[in-house]
Amino acid sequence: MNKTLRDLILVMIGAFIFSAGVNTFIISGELGEGGVTGLAITLYYAFGISPAISNFVLNAILIIIGYKYLSKRSMYLTIFATVLMSIFLKLTETWHVETGNIIVNAIFGGSCVGLGIGIIVLAGGTSGGTTILARIVAKNTEFNTAYALLFFDLIVVLISLTEIPIAKALVTVISLYVGTKVMDFVIEGLNTKKAMTIISSKPDEVAKVIDTQVGRGLTILNGRGYFSKEEKDVLYVVITKTQISRAKRLIRKTDQNAFLVIHDVRDVYGNGFLIDD
Repeated sequence: MNKTLRDLILVMIGAFIFSAGVNTFIISGELGEGGVTGLAITLYYAFGISPAISNFVLNAILIIIGYKYLSKRSMYLTIFATVLMSIFLKLTETWHVETGNIIVNAIFGGSCVGLGIGIIVLAGGTSGGTTILARIVAKNTEFNTAYALLFFDLIVVLISLTEIPIAKALVTVISLYVGTKVMDFVIEGLNTKKAMTIISSKPDEVAKVIDTQVGRGLTILNGRGYFSKEEKDVLYVVITKTQISRAKRLIRKTDQNAFLVIHDVRDVYGNGFLIDD
């Protein structure tokens, strides 16, 4: 499937899940939300303005402010996402689930919001609003998108205290935390990679089996043993989580005395891996 078409479909799915979650669980439980949607919900509680309308207007303003900080492709996907979210917010505005327990609303609402935004970000876009600000922060600091977004969301929750009681604002924080964890898993958990550092007396043979049978290229680094003072080749390769077991078996089969260290890798970009737009 063409990558652009795939990303557009992902954005549509993410926008729908997000919007349905907001109406079905968040507004149904009279809870707040973070970001532009949180402001839109606050305006809805205060003046009865449809979140679909205020969400679109507020997002349009922030997109104009933040367009220079994102790539053209990411901005196009963001505009597409924000338009769809406003449409879906309108189409699902009558969707309500009366759970009788706002904690249930918070958990399921936060999960839907986090899943929706995570899918959109995974496709290369943003859900607009404060997500644009979060992406800018993530690009220029050590904070990831999910936790930068949580910071901005908490500010919006403070604003929402003008319309919702503090008890529900505290439950809203629970919803935001759940959403952050779900989004973090979608963005990073579905792109899990591992790095392997291999020290072997048969570096060429090990490199060959990983290259030909696992399908990953390696980098050979020059190393030297501290005590032995011997020069050694050190192999370094980044692989997917599902390839680890196969790679370990092949390494042991090729050299039973090989020294292997497996590292967690947070982000991998380029050369066959996710490319940051």
